[in-house]
Amino acid sequence: MRVLILSDIHANIDALQAVEAEALQGQDPFDQIWVLGDLVDYGAAPAEVIAWVRAHATQVVRGNHDHAVGTGEDCRSAPLYHDLAVATREYFRARLSLNDLSYLAGLPLQSTVTLPSEVRAVLVHASPQDQLFGYVPTDAPDATWRAALDPAPFASFVFVGHTHDQFTRTIDLTTLVNPGSVGMPKDGDPRAEYAIFDDGRIDLCRVAYDTERAAARIAALPLTPDQRHRLTGVIRHARLPDRT
Repeated sequence: MRVLILSDIHANIDALQAVEAEALQGQDPFDQIWVLGDLVDYGAAPAEVIAWVRAHATQVVRGNHDHAVGTGEDCRSAPLYHDLAVATREYFRARLSLNDLSYLAGLPLQSTVTLPSEVRAVLVHASPQDQLFGYVPTDAPDATWRAALDPAPFASFVFVGHTHDQFTRTIDLTTLVNPGSVGMPKDGDPRAEYAIFDDGRIDLCRVAYDTERAAARIAALPLTPDQRHRLTGVIRHARLPDRT
């Protein structure tokens, strides 16, 4: 089975379309597309991203930002980014359709997929232990990850997002995969991140996209100058710039 795995698109339709152009236009088709949450917040095209996911994705789980937009509750994002999430959410939540809001709020917190040969894969945004908000650093000790994975026993693969940190790691008999962030990388490389699962092999991928177009969309939003400066800085440089 060949699967395209996306996470943390964050309303960045330009990055998503670049992934689509590179990954979906290749010669080898995908059997499924999995999205690990956070379709919305920060970016300027949430309705377009939701429409794309609804049209293409086979499995989608709810991220903390999807939960916040869909329900009106707090996203509990990192303090340095929290006001940016709130500002974009308040603007777009009033403009998204009730159908889109209901879709985000109704996404499952976790999904289990049985792959060929009875291989079991668990899909979740943050961690099986705390599906919406659990933040486990990539380099956390094995014991920390073991506790975070404990509610998903006997899974050969666990796919997570949330941290915007692209990696694979093996904990006991479980392969842990984070495809990184499509729309908002934070590691100094602004290229969109995604992963491909191909009959058990994991490929971590990146693709360049028009960051200036994505930044221009954000610059046109009714945000404060400081918020526009920080959000466009993350898009352009995959780093949060100093506050103005």
